Amino acid sequence: MKPLSLKARAIALLAQREHSRSELQRKLLRIARQQDEKERQARREVGVNAEAADVEPGDDDGEPTSVNHAEAVETLLDWLQAHRYLSEARFVESRINARAHRYGNLRIRQELSQHGVAPDAASQQTLKDSELDRARQVWQRKFGELAAEPAARAKQMRFLAGRGFSPEVIRKVVRGAEDE
Repeated sequence: MKPLSLKARAIALLAQREHSRSELQRKLLRIARQQDEKERQARREVGVNAEAADVEPGDDDGEPTSVNHAEAVETLLDWLQAHRYLSEARFVESRINARAHRYGNLRIRQELSQHGVAPDAASQQTLKDSELDRARQVWQRKFGELAAEPAARAKQMRFLAGRGFSPEVIRKVVRGAEDE
């Protein structure tokens, strides 16, 4: 059975969930190299000389090289974006929707920056406006009551900070302050 083409693999990955361009590029390059290596091994098993399977760029036997893989993946990514299969805005929106109920703005922005994208101004404002409520919900699920001792309060603050909530929001939640 012939393996799926790189385009089919990309569309299958995007059908499962939204991906950033850099994330999809990394996955597709890995897939292309694995397919290339499997083809080389198959040729070796049927008796093709191992040196002929490992060619340099510029050799004229049609063998894909890592340079060709990178170019092919870039071309495919451009095609996917042009046909709206790959969208940075959808990726940002899906990542925010998936993370907002558990994490604060700092954590969400950090995760998006790892993927090489940033939320638009409207998404940032929505996150900022809802951060206190989200922090209270996370705190309520984990602790449920105000800490009586400073050590317990510090533990609650560390927990919320680890979730990426801003210091001012953490103070309001842990002290039980109402909206100001």
